[in-house]
Amino acid sequence: MSRARPTLHEWLAEAPYGLTLSAGFFGFFAHTGFAMALEDAGLEPERLSGSSAGAMVAGFWASGRRMSELERLFTGVRRGDFWDPSPGLGLLRGALFEALLERELGAANFESCARPLAVSTFDVMRRETNVVTEGPLARAIRASCTFPGLFHPVAIDGRPHIDGGVLDRSGLDGMPHGRRVLYHHLSTRSRVRRHIRRLSLYAARESMLTVVVNDLPRVGPFRLEAGPAAIATARRALEAALSRPIPASGDALIL
Repeated sequence: MSRARPTLHEWLAEAPYGLTLSAGFFGFFAHTGFAMALEDAGLEPERLSGSSAGAMVAGFWASGRRMSELERLFTGVRRGDFWDPSPGLGLLRGALFEALLERELGAANFESCARPLAVSTFDVMRRETNVVTEGPLARAIRASCTFPGLFHPVAIDGRPHIDGGVLDRSGLDGMPHGRRVLYHHLSTRSRVRRHIRRLSLYAARESMLTVVVNDLPRVGPFRLEAGPAAIATARRALEAALSRPIPASGDALIL
């Protein structure tokens, strides 16, 4: 008789794990709700990595901020708090966004974070992913969130960098191999069809569990009012999923 598969809660609690959060435009609302469910259940990761929207939430959590604080911050943000149009390779300069990060992050640099963190950016000149693990935290997160055409490129080590999701959409490049990983993937579609189980396109690896939340409200710079609903949807979905058995190795848990 085959042994019953552990629930998601049991799998997360049995040993330390890393959390990776994917890119996804204004998906930081959904990532926040997802992380809130983990925090509420006492199932916090030992390390974090991410790209773009995922890098922002991972950065705040690693810096020592609680997800309830992040929920208040994100739901209180208005477009004028980061909207600084300026001539250049993008609509927005990004200085207001970086200033907001500097004010609200719980640490000034990676070395001062409460737990290990890796943030993916895209090095424009070298045309490759750059995984940042040291130095100024706000600058790295700003670079990772520099959606092409929306923000100006950000200088790191004298070279322009943009959104880490250009090549590392998953954010997994910053997570060491051989570790147990919970990966929250933000789909580019409004719904992932339930018969799709294997996510080999997203660098599935051994001891990695992928979770995808369906039916997330669409959020953007002109739809910030949908942010609270995205937080609540992801939070409720993961709370309910914690009591479900995990899928077979390599398969995704579609909520």
